[in-house]
Amino acid sequence: MVTASPTRPMSNLWRMRSYIRPRLWTMFWMLLTAAVGTAAGIAVPLVVQHVVDGPVRHHQLAGLLLLGGLALLLGAIEAGLAFIRRWTQSAVALDTEYEIRRDLYTHLQRLPIAFHDRWQSGQLLSRLTTDLGVIRRFVSFGLIFLVVNSATYVTVTALLLHLYWPLGLVVAVSAIPLFLFSKRFTHHYLKTSRLQQDQQGDVATLVEESAQGIRVIKSFGRRRHMGRRFEHAAGQLHDTGVAKARLLARTWAEFDTVPNVTLAIVLVGGAYAVATGALTVGGLVAFVSLQLMLVWPIDSLGWIIANGQEAMTAADRVYEVFDQRPSIVDRPGAVAVPRKEIAGRLRFEGVGFRYPGAAQPVLHRIDLTVEPGETMAIVGVTGSGKTSLVSLVPRLYDVTAGRITLDGRDIRDLTLHSLRDAVGMAFEEATLFSMSVRENLTLGRADATDEEIAEALAIAQAEFVHDLPWGLETRVGEQGLSLSGGQRQRLALARAVLGKPRVLVLDDPLSALDVYTEALVEEALARVLRGTTALIVVHRPSTVALADRVALLADGEIAAVGTHSELLATVPEYRAVLSASADLSEAAR
Repeated sequence: MVTASPTRPMSNLWRMRSYIRPRLWTMFWMLLTAAVGTAAGIAVPLVVQHVVDGPVRHHQLAGLLLLGGLALLLGAIEAGLAFIRRWTQSAVALDTEYEIRRDLYTHLQRLPIAFHDRWQSGQLLSRLTTDLGVIRRFVSFGLIFLVVNSATYVTVTALLLHLYWPLGLVVAVSAIPLFLFSKRFTHHYLKTSRLQQDQQGDVATLVEESAQGIRVIKSFGRRRHMGRRFEHAAGQLHDTGVAKARLLARTWAEFDTVPNVTLAIVLVGGAYAVATGALTVGGLVAFVSLQLMLVWPIDSLGWIIANGQEAMTAADRVYEVFDQRPSIVDRPGAVAVPRKEIAGRLRFEGVGFRYPGAAQPVLHRIDLTVEPGETMAIVGVTGSGKTSLVSLVPRLYDVTAGRITLDGRDIRDLTLHSLRDAVGMAFEEATLFSMSVRENLTLGRADATDEEIAEALAIAQAEFVHDLPWGLETRVGEQGLSLSGGQRQRLALARAVLGKPRVLVLDDPLSALDVYTEALVEEALARVLRGTTALIVVHRPSTVALADRVALLADGEIAAVGTHSELLATVPEYRAVLSASADLSEAAR
């Protein structure tokens, strides 16, 4: 389901720099404010040293007030700059997250249907939401704090060495166990973080499938079974989360131990140094105050490393999608042909097709011509390749052998936009989006007028929309499940007709209609199809009446082509297919 990333996680995180590069100037000022604010904070203990060794020691009230005011000013500067920095870095991170999410969604739209056939939607959803949130947190806080805290640690350690080098050396040496703890933590946390993020995608997939299939689950009484599946997946996610939390807690405890042990050594050694005159009281106060400033950088080290590891695995997962190359794209030199200039002569020339990864081809040696304005019905038993054949016309998939031409031009030599503008399609499984009826209808033609919408609704016998609570503005709900199957099919058919395509592809769009409604729709469609080239996948014998000619598809090949009467009289396989379809239709009713 998920392919391995061709690069290391750290490399994928580095690839995100293209999104940060336009904001480098802003980030420079952000780091500058952070540096000035940190410098102001570091300066306070040095001021305290002068206060203790000067005005306090010599009982000088004026000097005490002056240095106290300076310390207050430095604190205010630090607080003000911290506000500006946090506000700016949050804005930068949110802008970055927005751009990555926009580009990732756009990329998903460009990827072929074969990609979406392989990937779980929950895994894609988790990458668009959870993973990008992890990257944003690292960009907004982890990355900045990594730079600021590292600079703070180096600067403070240098000052400590300057104040009293023996104790400063103790603080500097304490970085060695921190490095060892970090190295071990990084090795284990990366794998655990990746596992948890993949499991989050699995849980999201289960939730989405259960929400979409709630009617099936309830009708089969499988609530407990699905509940057990979810509990198992959620339990695995829980166990991984607990293991990650245990690892993080242990590492944080180790990080906390280092500065506390170092502080104890400093207090004892510092007191001895003051007693022997090697260090002043003010110097000891400043030394301890500066060392306490290292507690936050050290404590945050575990969080920064954890956040960085999660960001690396998140970037790795995001680039697993970005690294998938669109296989159905415009050829070099592809031309855009206006819809009004397309006559609609459709020809399959030696067409073969194999699904990616499949052992055997679904279609082979397909030769078929549909003249402009002609309606061709595609008939065959289940699994004969009917849907695969018609899906090649708008290039939902590309042929693996031969070619398909439109008005004598290979459809791959047309731009995808112009091809799909000229080809309208309605599927057996009608898909509606969680938006208004009007928005669903005009999905393929946003400039449609009310008159054109009314005409399309009349053709599809979908005037029921006017009886909905808010008419065309009624939201149909996710997947259109607030409507019946027949209503969804009629709206999908109206959507295809509304586009006024030069080539209309209908994949059994009337299967959910009752006999009376089907007859009305077929009568209206017959008028519309007079000037439109049409391919209709037929399962019901009654729908064959719409066609000028019929192509019988058997085992991925065209077995016969002719009028309905000719095939009925001369091709036993055709009669058998229609007879079986009729029996199934009667049984379904």
